[in-house]
Parts: sequence; structure tokens; C-alpha cells
Amino acid sequence: MVSAIVLAAGMSRRMGKENKLLLPFSGKTMLETTIGNILMARDITPRTAYQEAALEIIVVTGHEADRVRAAIQHLPVTIVHNPDYTTGMTGTIQAGVRQASGKGYMICLADMPLVNPSDYSLLMHSFEGQVALNPKCICLPGYRQEQGNPVIFSAWYRDAILAHKAPEGCREIAQAHRDFIFRVSMPADSILRDIDDEGDYRQTVEQL
Repeated sequence: MVSAIVLAAGMSRRMGKENKLLLPFSGKTMLETTIGNILMARDITPRTAYQEAALEIIVVTGHEADRVRAAIQHLPVTIVHNPDYTTGMTGTIQAGVRQASGKGYMICLADMPLVNPSDYSLLMHSFEGQVALNPKCICLPGYRQEQGNPVIFSAWYRDAILAHKAPEGCREIAQAHRDFIFRVSMPADSILRDIDDEGDYRQTVEQL
């Protein structure tokens, strides 16, 4: 089983007063769209490697937790809260990993609604194949030599992630274990496109 850990705790500082995860996107909120894409990936991933119900989705809240929870409470996800969300992304990842029971942790950024079900499916299918060969694998998506998200860490890294001190994610863990990285070539640049500010949001919505 893969545990998808959706990071929905940030303060959206570059967006101004708005919580970007709750902005409209494709008839839903941005966060609902992201989660919906992950849910749809479960249904299209080949079941010879990835059986039905072999996906749990853990959404980690922080900033405006009550509003975020209200927006997604109808979805089949587990919601956990990170009370220390202001200290950086790492604490939010750790809150999700503590809850996770999968053999891999897919660290999903909630502000990447353009990552589509096929992208998630390709990554999870790649991880299922690789972790059987190498229990220490890290699946890292890329497009034209650029590294993107989400990254899938094998559960072998659980203790390292929970002990990690750098505040803004687990890049250092991946770098320290680069021999175990499996690079997944992605078909489009969606894995590079997060929405940080009003300009990103407006441009992305206009292109839909």
C-alpha cells in the first residue's frame, strides 16, 4: 500500500490574504481538485501491481484547519492536524508519516492541482515495481532534466524522516541516499507547476 500524504498546512503567504487551497479550481477548491486526482489514480493504476483499496490518503492541516477540514470532510481521506505548522514543511510531513501505514510515502503538495491522475498512477506503479527490487528506493519524477513532485519515499526511511531536522522538507534525505533514487520520466511539466502566488493562480485558471 502507498500512503499519499497531502500537505495542506501552509499559510499561503505569497498569495496575500487568501488561503490558496480554498480558491476555486475546476468547479471545486484547489485542495479538492488535488485530492480528487489522487483518488482517481487509484482506479486507473494497473491492479496487477497495485490492488484495489491499496491507497490511503492522509491530509495534514495547519493554517485555517477548520476551514480546510470543512472543505474536504466529504472525501474518503484521513485528516490529521499539525499544530506546529508554522515551523516549516518538515513537521507537516512528519505528522503525515506518523499516521501512515503504507510501504511508501507519496509526499503530495496540495497546491499542484495540475498533476493529473495519470501522473500519480505512473509514479505509484513505478514505485510498486521498484520497491520489490529495492526496499530503500526513492521514486523521483522528472521532466526534461528538472526534478518535480510528488516524491515517493519507501517506508524504510520512516525513522530518518521522523528524526529529520531541516525545516523545509526531506531533500537532504534523498541527497544522502542518491544511489537508491529511481527517476521516473514524466510525460508533461505538470509535476513542476505549483501555484505560489496570485499570478500563478490567474495564469493557470486562464489556461484551463
